[in-house]
Amino acid sequence: MLEEVLQTISGLKIMGLSLLDIVSIFSQGAMLLGGVFPFIPQYLDIHRTSNTEGFSLFVCLNLLIAHILRIMFWFGERFELPLLGQSILMTFSMLVLVELCVRVNSKHELVSARPRRFTDFDIKYFWKWTDFLSYVEFTVTFSLVIGVITYLLLDISVFVQFLGFMAVFMEAMLGMPQFYRNYVNKCTVGMSRKMVAMWTCGDIFKTVYFIARSSPVQFWICGLLQIGIDISIFAQVGLYRGNAVPITKPAIS
Repeated sequence: MLEEVLQTISGLKIMGLSLLDIVSIFSQGAMLLGGVFPFIPQYLDIHRTSNTEGFSLFVCLNLLIAHILRIMFWFGERFELPLLGQSILMTFSMLVLVELCVRVNSKHELVSARPRRFTDFDIKYFWKWTDFLSYVEFTVTFSLVIGVITYLLLDISVFVQFLGFMAVFMEAMLGMPQFYRNYVNKCTVGMSRKMVAMWTCGDIFKTVYFIARSSPVQFWICGLLQIGIDISIFAQVGLYRGNAVPITKPAIS
């Protein structure tokens, strides 16, 4: 009986497309665009309040590295194009968010303060530069270095699989900078809860998608890890709900 119902549903057509085709197209579109949506509330919050204190800019670094590695992994093992498109879109989206954070933070910098740039090669100020061009320079440099290494080692299966693992593992660690910032501040004020909620929903969806579409095993294992980190951040919201301001105020990042 159940099989007959499923066959009937799968046989339904809308504008020449079966229901399964429509679901497949929708899921692929969701994978392509879904990664950007969680950051829209955070972007709007920062733009509205002109305050980046509750958001860790290292989240952007994490995603930039993860998606650049995933793009390189595609050249070694062809996975679905929506996942590749998502990585390209996320790379540009993170740079847009970085640009806003740098612009907002520059308003709080002392006029006489010495500019901090990527080309200074000062590890103390890594990813805490004061001009947006430095972040672009780092992104381009990292992409070129990883691209050359990938080109040279593309025929080595162990390297390709390790590259894929690092790509999804870095993405699985997406929430860790935010988790650590909340832990240091003992406060979640300034962090967009909508962003974290959308992270969680998106991670659950994409993990199911990875399993259903038989994506490389690295993808869905790290997806499960990412869901666990998202839940931990939600636990911090409840744990620190009585703290209205950060106990420790770290340097603007």
